[in-house]
Amino acid sequence: MPDFLQLGIRKEINYTLKSLGMVTPTPIQERTIPAVLEGKDVIAKAQTGTGKTLAFVLPILEKIDVQSSDVQALILTPTRELAQQISKEIKRMIENVEGINVLAVYGGQDVEHQLKKLRGAQHIVVATPGRLLDHIRRGTIDLLSVKMFVIDEADQMLLMGFLPEVNKIIDEALSSPQTMLFSATMPHEITTLAQKYLVEPEIIEVKAKKVTVEVIKQVVIETTDRRKQQTLFRLLDEHRPFLAIIFCRTKLRASKLHEALILNGYNSDELHGDLSQAKREKAMKRFREAKTQFLVATDVAARGLDVKGVTHVYNYDIPQDVESYVHRIGRTGRAGGDGVAYTLVAPKDLDFLRMIEKGIQQKLEIQVIKGVSIPDREDYERMGTKKHSGKRSEDRKHTTPITGKKYNRPRSNPTRNKKRSR
Repeated sequence: MPDFLQLGIRKEINYTLKSLGMVTPTPIQERTIPAVLEGKDVIAKAQTGTGKTLAFVLPILEKIDVQSSDVQALILTPTRELAQQISKEIKRMIENVEGINVLAVYGGQDVEHQLKKLRGAQHIVVATPGRLLDHIRRGTIDLLSVKMFVIDEADQMLLMGFLPEVNKIIDEALSSPQTMLFSATMPHEITTLAQKYLVEPEIIEVKAKKVTVEVIKQVVIETTDRRKQQTLFRLLDEHRPFLAIIFCRTKLRASKLHEALILNGYNSDELHGDLSQAKREKAMKRFREAKTQFLVATDVAARGLDVKGVTHVYNYDIPQDVESYVHRIGRTGRAGGDGVAYTLVAPKDLDFLRMIEKGIQQKLEIQVIKGVSIPDREDYERMGTKKHSGKRSEDRKHTTPITGKKYNRPRSNPTRNKKRSR
C-alpha cells in the first residue's frame, strides 16, 4: 500500500500527517487523491469515518497557487459545524506550509468579520449554501476563479433542502471547475445533480468499517454541566481503563480538564491545537508507550490517532455531528478488540444525542449514577422541570430530564453540604 508521499503529497504536509499518527492512507484517500491530482471529476460514495475529508483536502492543497490571491477552491457543506471542522482540518494540514489561506463562511457568524476576511487573499473557502449565496448577491465574493469545487455530504444537502441553492451556486457563480461530490448514499436527486455537472467522473465507492454497532459498547451517562467532572472521575475510578481517550469540545476545555485530572492524581496528558508540534508528538509518544493512562484531546488533534490498547473512550462533551462521534468512538475497539464508549449528556445536549442515534441507526443505552451524575432537586427546578404541587412528602418522586425515570429524593439533610475533610 502506498504512503502519502507516493500518492503525491508534499513532504511538509506528510510530516504533519505523521506527527498526527497518519502514516497509511485510508482506502478512499488512496483512490481519490491520485484522481483529483490528475484533474478528474470524482463521485465518491463513502460513509462517515472513512477519512473522506482528507481525501479531497490533501490534493486541493497540492494544487493551490499561492502566488495568486484568487479563491481557487470552494468546499460546500450542509452545516456550519462541518464547515468549521473542515476549515480547522485544512489549517492543521498547512501548519508547515506557507502562503495558503482558508476561510469558513456560514450563518450565525458576524457578516462584517467575514467581509473583512474576504478582502484579503483567501485561496480556499469552506461554506454553507445559504450564507455563500448571500455573499454572492452582495457581490462580496467572486467565485469565477474557482478551479476546484467540492460538494460534501451531498445526501445531507438533499435532506436539508439545499439542492436548489447548490444549483444556483454552480449556475451563477462557478465557471466549469473540477468537481468532487461526496455522499454516503446516492438517491436519484444526487445522481441527477452529478450527471448534470460532472464530466466523465471517476466513480469511487468505499464501505465504512462497522465499528459503531458490532464491536464497541456505547453508553450515555445522564448528567449536568455542573456535575460532569465529578461524574467522569467516578467513571474512571470504577472502570480503571488500561488506556483511555477523553474528548472535549474546545482546546480550553481540554486544557482545564487535563489540569483537573492532574490535580486529582490521574496520569493524564493533553492533545490539542494550542500545543506546539513537538509537545503533541511527545504526548502521543507517551500515550502509545502506555506511560500516560488518560489522553484529553480535541477532535481535530486526535484525527487519525490509532493506538493499540485503548480500552475506553469518554465523550466529556458530546460531539456535534455524527462523523465526529463515529471518529471518536472508533479510537477504541481497534484490531478486533473490545471497546467501550461513554458519552456524558446534559439536558441541553438532547438534540445532538438524537441526531447521533439517527445517524448510527441505534438507540443508545442511558444510565444514571445516582447521587453523582444527577443534580439536586433545586437544580432540576432551575432547569425548568415541573415543580410538584400538593403536600410535601419525604418520598416525593422526581423525574430526570433525559430518561424521564422516577426516583426518590429524600428531604435535604443539613449536614450534607458540609465540606468534606481531605
